[in-house]
Amino acid sequence: MGNLAFEDFPIRPTLLYMGTPDFAVPTLEALLDHESRVLAVVTQPDKPQGRGKKVVFSPVKRLALERNIPVLQPEKASSPSFCDQIRAMNPDLLIVVAFGQILKRRLLDIPKWGAVNIHASLLPKLRGAAPIQRAVMNNEPVTGLTIMRMDEGMDTGPILFQEETPVGPDETAGQLHDRLSVTAGRLMVRSLKAMAEGRVRERAQDAAEVTYAPKIEREDGLVLWSESAERVSALIRALDPKPGAYTLWRGQEIKLFGSTVTAEGRGRGFPGRVTGRKDGRLVVETGDEAVGIREMQAPGKRRLSADEFLRGVPIPEGAILGER
Repeated sequence: MGNLAFEDFPIRPTLLYMGTPDFAVPTLEALLDHESRVLAVVTQPDKPQGRGKKVVFSPVKRLALERNIPVLQPEKASSPSFCDQIRAMNPDLLIVVAFGQILKRRLLDIPKWGAVNIHASLLPKLRGAAPIQRAVMNNEPVTGLTIMRMDEGMDTGPILFQEETPVGPDETAGQLHDRLSVTAGRLMVRSLKAMAEGRVRERAQDAAEVTYAPKIEREDGLVLWSESAERVSALIRALDPKPGAYTLWRGQEIKLFGSTVTAEGRGRGFPGRVTGRKDGRLVVETGDEAVGIREMQAPGKRRLSADEFLRGVPIPEGAILGER
């Protein structure tokens, strides 16, 4: 184990919370419910969204306003002027959960006890922007959460706390995201208590164990039916609910959601061939077995169950998906 960290850490520290998306909401909520002293919330600037370009608040900002917590929205959180603003607040600790900007040392060093971050993997595995999606895509049997002391690297800081969880065989990235986000809040509350009780030791990440979870790109979403059913199903679940894995049918992109490896089509079949429907799923052959697809979506349309979708867009038995 490493050196004892957070010596003389206060029982009720003053906190600056930095986060933006839905994943960061349960941790802020847990801190506020346990009467933590949150001086302010820092979140990304408001951005116009949708066809009407209506300005929408981030999920973290909405919660902060509901709980009467001051909200700060710098364009660059590590700018000298914003650092001066934070220095004047004199926080004990900075807590960062999916904030969305690279933070420089001049900001991280302001609080007396530095900055901690919750990352949605068991570091040093799956460093990077998409650890939840990549865990599902890689068919990882176990993943989890890491609280680390932040440095200027990408998820490279020393580990303070970890909690692991199994990944369900048919679990989607969206389902895993929601589970981990709630667990993150409980883990952070327990971690602050351990810090105050002097029970925290940090350990360096093992460089030999590092793996990466790069951002999901559009080309990652194309289903290659020649791959194994296990890999195809994992890809579909990893990109559910967004951006959605996709295939082609008569030149049109069709998004696929909610998949499982099925006993139908055992033995080497014809990749991409539709063999029918079973238990509300569209069954499609892959490079070895077959997968069952629970939901589908046509361009510009809403996501539908496979049965509903196929009433509007018939895909007959024997059709070959993935061909233009």
